[in-house]
Amino acid sequence: MELISVIVPCYNEEEAIPLFYEEMKKITVKMGYVNFEIVFVDDGSKDRTLSICKRLSEGDSGIKYISLSRNFGKEAAIYAGLQNAKGDYVVLMDVDLQDPPSLLPEMFRYIKKEGYDSVATRRVSRKGEPPIRSFFARRFYKIMNRISTTDIVDGARDYRLMTRQFVNAMLELKEYHRFSKGLFGWVGYKTKWLEYENVNRVAGETKWSFWKLLLYSIEGIVAFSTVPLMLAVVTGMFFCCAALFFVVVIVVRTIIFGDPVAGWPSMICIMLLIGGVQLFCVGILGEYLAKTYMEIKGRPIYLVKEDNIQRE
Repeated sequence: MELISVIVPCYNEEEAIPLFYEEMKKITVKMGYVNFEIVFVDDGSKDRTLSICKRLSEGDSGIKYISLSRNFGKEAAIYAGLQNAKGDYVVLMDVDLQDPPSLLPEMFRYIKKEGYDSVATRRVSRKGEPPIRSFFARRFYKIMNRISTTDIVDGARDYRLMTRQFVNAMLELKEYHRFSKGLFGWVGYKTKWLEYENVNRVAGETKWSFWKLLLYSIEGIVAFSTVPLMLAVVTGMFFCCAALFFVVVIVVRTIIFGDPVAGWPSMICIMLLIGGVQLFCVGILGEYLAKTYMEIKGRPIYLVKEDNIQRE
C-alpha cells in the first residue's frame, strides 16, 4: 500500500497538536486505501510540544518526531521534514488546522487520477486577519510577480501534497535562506490549485508578527529577484543626471544673478535626499551580500537534537 508522509512543523503548539491528531485520525480512516505517517518537526519549542509528540508516538507507530537543537525557523523545519519523509507522497500542513485535513482526499485524487505532480492550496479570503496585514500581503504578491519570473500565487499556503519526484526536486535546492513558496514555483511540474475560505486557528497564537512577515517577504524578494539591484543602479543614474543639471543651474544663476550663497537650504535638502538614497542603495547591496556570505559559510540548515526516525 502506498504511503503518505504528513510533515507538520511545530513551534510551541502544545494546545493544537492533540486537536490536529484527532482530525488526522478521521482522515486516515476515511482514506483507508493508503498508509500514513505523521512527522512532527519540533522547531526548538519551549513548551510541552516535544513531550506530547513522544507520547503520541508511543501509542501510534505512524507518529514520528524530529526535535531540532534550537529554533531554526519554519523553513528549516520544512526542509528537515522533507529530508526525513519516507512516503511515496508528501504533504505539508500547519498544526493549527488552518490547513483543513478534509481537503486531503480531494488532493490525493487529483494526483492519482489526473496526473498532477502537486496539489497546492490558496486562500480566497483573509477573514480573521488584521486588515493591515492583509493589505501588505496582497501588495507583496503583486510586487513579487512583477519583479520575479517565479510564479507565486496570491494567498498561497504551504499546504501542498507532492509526489516523490517533486519532493526530490525540492531536496536538490540546498540553499541556506529558503523561501518555500518561491521554491515550489521554481521547480515547476504540473500543479493543481485548490481554493478555500480562510480558517482560524483552533488553539494557541500565531508566531508570525507583522515584523517577522516583513522580514520573510524581504527574504523572498532577495531570493527570487535581482530587480532591487537594478533599481539601485537606475536610481544612482537618475541622481547623477540630476546633480549635473543642478550644477549647470547653479553656475548659470551665479553668472547672471551673483550671490552664490542664496538658496543653501534647498541645497541642503537635496544633499540629504541624495545621501538617503545612497544609503538605501547600499542597504540593498548589503542585503544581497549578506545572503551570499551566509551561503558561502555552508552551515547546515538545521541540527537535530533527537528523533525516532528509523534510517536505513
